[in-house]
Amino acid sequence: MKTISSRQNPLIKEINLLANNPAERRKQFKTVLDGVHLVEAALAHGVVLENVFVSEHGLRSVEIANLVDRLENQMSCILVTDNVFNAISPTDHPTGILAVISWHNPAFVLPTQSCVVLETVQDSGNLGTILRTAAAAGIQHILLSDGCAQAWSPRVLRAAMGAHFSLNIYEKIDLLSVLPAYQGQLLATGLTQAKSLYSLNLNQSTAWLFGSEGQGLSEQVMRLAKQQVIIPMSTGVESLNVAAAVAVCLFEQRRQQMRNT
Repeated sequence: MKTISSRQNPLIKEINLLANNPAERRKQFKTVLDGVHLVEAALAHGVVLENVFVSEHGLRSVEIANLVDRLENQMSCILVTDNVFNAISPTDHPTGILAVISWHNPAFVLPTQSCVVLETVQDSGNLGTILRTAAAAGIQHILLSDGCAQAWSPRVLRAAMGAHFSLNIYEKIDLLSVLPAYQGQLLATGLTQAKSLYSLNLNQSTAWLFGSEGQGLSEQVMRLAKQQVIIPMSTGVESLNVAAAVAVCLFEQRRQQMRNT
């Protein structure tokens, strides 16, 4: 196994850029997977790993060592000294293994099935959690407006725990242009003439609209919703975190659909 001990090594410079520079990720259409679970999820979906970097400390983990043994039959992994690995890790607590993959934006086709539409959701943890929740609820299509966190950033990937590989994620979508043509119902959480989530018929294609953590949906996008929806909560509680609200809505829809199968 090749060993790298210098931050000036070209491979180290490249992965450092991909791990920490959104513009470079978009320029190269490459990103970094952080941790055993993500690497294994990528392999399970047939994703090609371009490079795999393992720290000295990481290689002492049985889980990582076993994964490296499997990968060595397909490619050469690169051992990186702990100091260098810690410098390039996209998180504060390095997992011991990083992999570089290519990604792409699928050609946009307005979904006919249920989908999640996010406007300027900027927190990487929230976005990753939403992607993971959508995949678990059987949603395949995610529309992200300009201003959302980069879907293929290492932090979003880590929060989503492999959900990216089973979703169609469309970034930088002009929501005002495409949503009027959606053939199903458009629902948004809000307070104006809102109906309880649990009173709605969700056995139909639904575009779920959710806005940013602080401001919610813009007025223009909110006006596209055919119905505003309220999640009944205890007295004194004003709102839910956007990722939690997505989970409640999507799994109420899934509950209704399962009840009718």
